[in-house]
Amino acid sequence: MTTYFLRLEIVRMLRDPKYLALAVGAPSGFYLLFAGLFGGGSTRPGQLPGAVEIMVAMAAYGAIWAVLSTTGSRIAEERQIGWLEQVRAMPLSPMVALGSKVVAALATALPAIVLVCVTAAVVKGVQLSAAQWIGIVVAIWLGSVPFAALGIAIGFCVGSDAAYPLSYGLYMALSALGGLWVPPAILPATMKNVADWLPTYHQAKLGWDIAGGAIPNLVSVLNLIAWTVVLSLLAFAAYRRPRLLGGKRSTARISAATAARESATLASSPTDRLHL
Repeated sequence: MTTYFLRLEIVRMLRDPKYLALAVGAPSGFYLLFAGLFGGGSTRPGQLPGAVEIMVAMAAYGAIWAVLSTTGSRIAEERQIGWLEQVRAMPLSPMVALGSKVVAALATALPAIVLVCVTAAVVKGVQLSAAQWIGIVVAIWLGSVPFAALGIAIGFCVGSDAAYPLSYGLYMALSALGGLWVPPAILPATMKNVADWLPTYHQAKLGWDIAGGAIPNLVSVLNLIAWTVVLSLLAFAAYRRPRLLGGKRSTARISAATAARESATLASSPTDRLHL
């Protein structure tokens, strides 16, 4: 059952044309645009070439939207049409159901990352070692986990009308503040301090470190783990909320029905009629 449910989730997401256009195609297009405008300048020692820095940023940008677009608004729509009630009726624990959605979302992030890297290598001539290429893809891919948890929390917390704009608004804000649109080195000091706390910055920072030949920063790893834990707890609580509320409503309905039956019994009893 778990394998079937996971495969179903992945296939449904990969067939979404909006995902293919915005999460897979758009980041590569943005990469070509920004690399053409800003990627040809000279670099100082220890500084990444513009084409490489922008490649990592756009790979993270695509991965984030891939997991958000295949979780937040989709889950909200599934709640609206009643699909999630069918899922809850399956012999799946909440952790398995949520874990399957996280894995499926991560599976959709991988094509976006790989396509940006291939575009950078083929069109812009970016050259890295095999270990660096693999390291960048894996680091950005795993760095998408907290955003999958965020998307799940959004999908279970708000309705289908609000889920997409909320997901997209958070996506753009986190991307801009996290240094994916503007290199963190040229951000104002206040914005740089904000970026230091955001998972978007640290997801890209893993890739930038690997591309520069350095070991990924432990601070970035811990930041992403912390965001993953917090957002996963929020997603789990949001997933459980409808069931808990449903249980409370069911208990209230049962209590009301029991009270009504008791009242009807008392009203029709012979003793009550004699007193009247």
